[in-house]
Amino acid sequence: MADVFDSYALADAWDEMFERPGVVRAAYEPVFAALQPLDASDLAFRAEQMARSFTDRGVTYAHAGEERPFPLDLVPRILDAAEWDTLTRGVRQRVRALEAYLGDAYGRCQVFEDGVVPYRLLHSSPHYHRAAHGVEPPNGVRVHVAGVDLVRDVDGGFRVLEDNVRIPSGVSYVIENRRAMTRVFPSLFAEAPVRPVDEYPQRLLAALRAAAPEGTDDPVVVVLSPGVHNAAYFEHALLARLMGVQLVEGRDLVCSGTRVRMRTTRGEVPVHVVYRRIDDEFLDPLHFRPDSLIGCPGIMTAARAGHVTLANAVGNGIADDKLLYTYVPDLIRYYLGEEPLLPNVETYRLEDPGQLEAVLDQLDRLVIKPVDGAGGAGIVIGPQADRPTLERLRRALTADPRGWIAQRPVRLSTSPTLAGGGVAPRHIDLRPFAVNDGGDVWLLPGGLTRVALGEGNLVVNSSQGGGSKDTWVLPRYRGHGAAGRSLFAAIAAGRTLPPARGVVPRELGPAAAQQEGAQ
Repeated sequence: MADVFDSYALADAWDEMFERPGVVRAAYEPVFAALQPLDASDLAFRAEQMARSFTDRGVTYAHAGEERPFPLDLVPRILDAAEWDTLTRGVRQRVRALEAYLGDAYGRCQVFEDGVVPYRLLHSSPHYHRAAHGVEPPNGVRVHVAGVDLVRDVDGGFRVLEDNVRIPSGVSYVIENRRAMTRVFPSLFAEAPVRPVDEYPQRLLAALRAAAPEGTDDPVVVVLSPGVHNAAYFEHALLARLMGVQLVEGRDLVCSGTRVRMRTTRGEVPVHVVYRRIDDEFLDPLHFRPDSLIGCPGIMTAARAGHVTLANAVGNGIADDKLLYTYVPDLIRYYLGEEPLLPNVETYRLEDPGQLEAVLDQLDRLVIKPVDGAGGAGIVIGPQADRPTLERLRRALTADPRGWIAQRPVRLSTSPTLAGGGVAPRHIDLRPFAVNDGGDVWLLPGGLTRVALGEGNLVVNSSQGGGSKDTWVLPRYRGHGAAGRSLFAAIAAGRTLPPARGVVPRELGPAAAQQEGAQ
């Protein structure tokens, strides 16, 4: 019988599936048992099925000017209940601190007065917008949706790589990945009690409705998209459909006075909440770029008047600034009085002359990133760069140290991935999605695991040729021991357990897998 893992060689990094050669981690045992008998042709056939289904459903992304099906790997990434609990608490803590910082930075500015963050960091940020100063969201929420990028280091610990609180994207792939995996491997979901991901649209809609202006009994929510030519248009359309709200473009909205209305075949309809997927600079030509044809003139005036809520808030980019990232542990202590639960990657602030000098002396051993970069653009991985690239980078850092940070390379954890006709280790990261309704920060169980498909490649972004994996979070079983145990581990060991007292089993997707209720 074929064994796709026969030639699998561990990389010099933490492997998600294997503790050591031939020893599978407990959470992965059912997946390993299901995949082990398959040969390369079986895997290739299933991968082709998924790619075809993605193309048919329009689950694509733009790469080098071409629309391609988003690559989904067959081997899922699995997180047990204890790991997910740690990540949930850490991401919630980070979102709460960034929310507090944004309210302060566009309000009293106490964090600068107290010397926690220097004023120059705010005013030199390319994403600081004076038009957003003094705009108070109805329920105090500016970060309605956040995506926090995490990596696991060689010791198995999670670290935060960056924060995304402007317009984080990718959640549509989480939903579609699960849909595809349940069709290609239905037997796995019949055995594995994986937490579902289909609750996200309802959670997002509830958070958007909670952000409506005061006095609005039945708020009208819309999703504002740049249009069909945007790389993430599929996501915009999917979320609008799943939430049951209108997908609009700037030309579909009109501002009259300080009110926003949507043009429909039945006349104009008031709009109260705009989940916008347009960058700040293109949102309102009266306040930002006057040449923007995809925005809505006057929408910022309506937001300032309190008659419409923009989600996420304009100006959130100051919290995405990778230089502010170095201050987030201090912000957690300052605003929350807590120690950070998830550490940062070791990072140099190049605006400090001493740190700049230290970085210039070891460019070939560091990862250099532009502070306002996105999608992996502009990143230079020193150990993989040639001499001319490093020389150009040296000149750029010297000319504009505020525009860059430097980080110690992290050997991202690896996961078995279909590559070259077999299974090989490839580096991965994780983007959990958090939804903030003003009362609670809820995390979508799992999030988006991105995988660098090239051997040794550390850049996982889809715009750089990366793919993704379905991310499974296992429920915690309460009822056997104080710490509880994973049902999945019990199934892997060939045992069955009765439902915990007070927990009502429920069906997950197409399978009769049982899990506990909300945690």
